[in-house]
Amino acid sequence: MREMRTWRECLIEDLADREEAIHYLQAILDDYYSFGHTVIVQEALKTIVEAQGGISELTQHTDISPQTLAAALSNKDTPLIDTLGTVLKALGYQLSIQPLVDENADLVLTTDKPDMTNTTVSV
Repeated sequence: MREMRTWRECLIEDLADREEAIHYLQAILDDYYSFGHTVIVQEALKTIVEAQGGISELTQHTDISPQTLAAALSNKDTPLIDTLGTVLKALGYQLSIQPLVDENADLVLTTDKPDMTNTTVSV
């Protein structure tokens, strides 16, 4: 008989793949931008960190101690943006800034800057 796995075990296995982790993180950020659930972003980061080697592996790529990183990922308060940026960078990701599109607006403002629409999450 086949052994049953939990949803989290399946998720951890899937998120070990960088492309899957990118899509998952983008969906989580979309949820955050829609509903402001910072705890969900934090839990998603903890899951991705676990899937991609754990805290000890991640801290080898940061200036953050394992204890500090574990505390930051476990804190139920909103994580500091510096810690978030450091964690994402160590995972090979970055947050990006994109213009918000107002559904009620007749036009979207543009600048003379290069098109950066394909830079939402990079590896």
